[in-house]
Amino acid sequence: MFSRPFKSVLSHARYLPLWSALTAFRWHAFDVRSRGLGATLEAVMRWFPPAGRKFDREARRVFPDMKRSARAQMGRAMGRNMGQTLFEIYHGGEFATQHHKFSASGPGLDALKEAHMAGRGAIIVSGHFGQWEAVRAVIKMHGMESGAVYRPNKNRHYERRLRAGIEAGGMPILATGRVGTKALVRHLRGGGIVSILLDEKYAEGVPIPFCGVDALTSLSAAQLALKYDLPMIPAYGIRTGDGHSFDVEFEAPIAPSDAITMTRAFNDSLSARILAHPDQWYWMLKRWDGT
Repeated sequence: MFSRPFKSVLSHARYLPLWSALTAFRWHAFDVRSRGLGATLEAVMRWFPPAGRKFDREARRVFPDMKRSARAQMGRAMGRNMGQTLFEIYHGGEFATQHHKFSASGPGLDALKEAHMAGRGAIIVSGHFGQWEAVRAVIKMHGMESGAVYRPNKNRHYERRLRAGIEAGGMPILATGRVGTKALVRHLRGGGIVSILLDEKYAEGVPIPFCGVDALTSLSAAQLALKYDLPMIPAYGIRTGDGHSFDVEFEAPIAPSDAITMTRAFNDSLSARILAHPDQWYWMLKRWDGT
């Protein structure tokens, strides 16, 4: 086992590249700094072979007939988009106040407002697509607040920065696990809104098609929606044009039926978004492992 001092040094070493990239642009305007980190991660995808191979393995599952050079180009674009997304999350307080960047639409927003006015909770479901924190920023713009479920990062430096950025988007922030689940239920039953990213592999999940390939998927969001009679609303923050503006689209609530059918409907919804904008989804989640 690693000693505590060694683990601390390793944590510092892993955080150093990101810290360096953030520091290099710290005196520039917000959008310039965002592009700077985007360019850094684009370069990682271009020049760091392990990252490129990992991306290609996942993208090939969905796009087996795409030329390898085209997949590589898509991987670099993904790196650029995810670099900007990461920067915006790290600076969540500043990002959430830039209302001019957000354009909101879709029937799900009205459904969310109706639930809020009635004192009912609601579940927003999304994925690591586009800028998912733009969804919570828009909810805040409309006089509401959405908490979030997140998986804590093992690296304390990443965790500190990520947690602070996510908290700026809305409270409460609920870690995955038994304690977090109990707090989540209390929040929802009390009329709260919560956002859940539902596109990570869940080892105890059910195989449900995702971009045409079965993936282990958690049923928890649908189960909560059914148990407490809550709207389950897919929502996405799509990066547009200049890369610094967002079309935030709230789809109609998924019709209540059973947990598998509802979760499959969400997977189909997110899959359609990914197939339309494949460079805006984070392909490094090992989404299809274990199936």
